[in-house]
Amino acid sequence: MNVAEMRGKTAVELNQKLTELHREHLNLRVQRATGQLANASRFRALRREVARVMTILNEQASRASA
Repeated sequence: MNVAEMRGKTAVELNQKLTELHREHLNLRVQRATGQLANASRFRALRREVARVMTILNEQASRASA
């Protein structure tokens, strides 16, 4: 999902996406601990995607309060 698509979503939808990303991060950590992790670079991409979602949520919150 790109940034333009994320900006079109509501805060509820973005929070659901954030929850999904956190679950995926947990699954990756479990895979790494058990030695089953196939793509270690996904950690970096996931971290950046979480940051994008949180940035957009903060932008929406600041626009709503202004």
